[in-house]
Parts: sequence; C-alpha cells; structure tokens
Amino acid sequence: MNAISSAPNPEAAVGRIVLLTTSHRVAPGLLSWPAWQILHAADRVLCADGAHPQLPYLREAGTAVEEASPTAEELVDACAGGRTVVVVATGEGEPALTDGLARLAGTGRVRMPELELLPASYDLPGARLLDLVQVMDRIRAECPWSSRQTHKGLAKYGIEEAYELVEAIEEGDRDELREELGDVLLQVVFHARIAEEHPEEPFSVDDVAGGIVAKLIHRHPHVFGEETAATPEDVKAHWLRTKAEEKRRSSVTEGVPLGQPGLALAAKLASRARTAGLDVPLPTGEGVGYELLALAARAEASGVDPEAALRAAARVYRDAIRAAEGQEGT
Repeated sequence: MNAISSAPNPEAAVGRIVLLTTSHRVAPGLLSWPAWQILHAADRVLCADGAHPQLPYLREAGTAVEEASPTAEELVDACAGGRTVVVVATGEGEPALTDGLARLAGTGRVRMPELELLPASYDLPGARLLDLVQVMDRIRAECPWSSRQTHKGLAKYGIEEAYELVEAIEEGDRDELREELGDVLLQVVFHARIAEEHPEEPFSVDDVAGGIVAKLIHRHPHVFGEETAATPEDVKAHWLRTKAEEKRRSSVTEGVPLGQPGLALAAKLASRARTAGLDVPLPTGEGVGYELLALAARAEASGVDPEAALRAAARVYRDAIRAAEGQEGT
C-alpha cells in the first residue's frame, strides 16, 4: 500500500478527517447528497481496498481515489494546513485506523483534526432479507445436510415452525415471537432456494415475493386503486370478490387443505359456507366427531377460533396437571 506523508505545521489549521461508510446492501453509487458533496470537496480521498465496489462509480463521477492504508499519524499529518481527507471505509470498517486515532487523541500531545463519521448510504427496510438470501444460497451450496434437502423432506419442519409461531403468539413472548418468525421465514427462503434448481419450472425467492406483492395490490383496490373501504367488513368484501375472480373455483370448498387440524378444518368449511350464503345443515351421526363438528361450527359462527380456544383450555389443563404433580411431590 502507498504510505502518505506531509510535513506537519503546528500553526496551521488541523483539517478534517471524514470516515465514509456505505451499505453493501445498497447498489454502489447510490450515495447521499452530503456524501457526494464531501467527496467532491475533499483534498484527498483514500481507500485501502482497491476492489471496493464504490470506487468505479466515484472515479466515473470525477473523484480521484488513492489506494492507501495510512496509519493514524500519517492521516493526521495529511490533514495539516486545513486539508480534508476522506477515507472510504471497507466492508469491515476501519477498526485499526479508528483505534489508532483514538489512542493518538488520548495522548493529548497532538492537535487532532476534526473527526466525522458520514454514512453515505443507509439500509432500506427489509435490507437484511438480502443477507438471508445470500446466507441461504451458501448453505445450500456447501452444507452436506442442506444441499440434499427437498420440498417434501422439509414439509414437516414448515408445520412444526408454524405451530411454534402460534404458540409464541399465544404465550405473548416477544423474544420467542421474533425468533419463531425468523424460523418460518427461513422455511420460505429455503424452499425458494430449492425451487431455483428445478430443471423445468424453476422459480426464485424474488418470484415468490413478486407474486405476493401482485396479489396484495390486486386484493386491496381500496389502497392501491380507486375503490373505497371504510370498515373491515368492506375490506373483507373486496378481498373475497377479487379472490373469487382470481380462483374461479367451482366450489367454495376448493383450496381448503384437508390435512389441517380437525377443528380448524371444520371451522374453515363452516366459514366458507356461511360467507357464500349457503344454508347447509350439519350432518348428524353417532360419535364424538359429529359433536366436535357442531362445536366447531358454533364457535366459528360466534367469531371464535375453535383451535385457539381448545389450546387455551388445554394449557389451563396442563397447568392443573403440573400443580397436581407438585402437590404429590410434597
């Protein structure tokens, strides 16, 4: 690397050091206006990484960038006479340089330049999703277990993670909720990564996201279109109407997964029939199954999720069991 030096003048202005940071999640060259201003006004612009993704764009914009890794002392000297030196930080930051500047300032024997940290680009909301996609891509390529997984093999984990998410929601544990949302998100990204390898009909996580974005926009004409919705009932009506236009199903029971838990299945069927205005009597028969079906339909009509209600009651029962176990041990 090129060393930089300049004869210090104690009587001169001490100058300014600007550490310019950028986000690798934002396309190179998309910098803030203050960043471009300081880059154009600087006396010198330095970067230790000659392959830094920002450099081609800076040079194209007329900014001369020197590949150099100055020490703290060299950098302070370079600012003598009131000069401004911009250091374009590498992906790891500049810990050695900043530590050196801190030590130098701590001695009290050196007139330090003004020090400024200037973020030139910020992460957009959702930017860490790009990290997840990148990490998943590497795991799929290099992990002996992950590289062999299939959609069918992962299906059970999707179910487990969904149940764990519901449990975190019902327990009200914020830390668990955040973690379980991450586990569910991992399943989505994992399946999308596997789907990229399909020989005939590949799709990516971008296709997945693009599909749901298009669906949400189409089903919210009161947000993205000219229709209006003043109440949640209006929104639901919009949703059902656009969904019916999209699916063009011959039966309201189409799309109801039969593999879901029994109470949830019964409530979903009752909801579909009620929403469609169908007056379908519940089947009668002997056994607890028909009794549960009637209870599930009654709960759905009352606005109660029978699965959630049963889980809540089961947790109370679990606590009673634990209490009884504790009493027996005393």
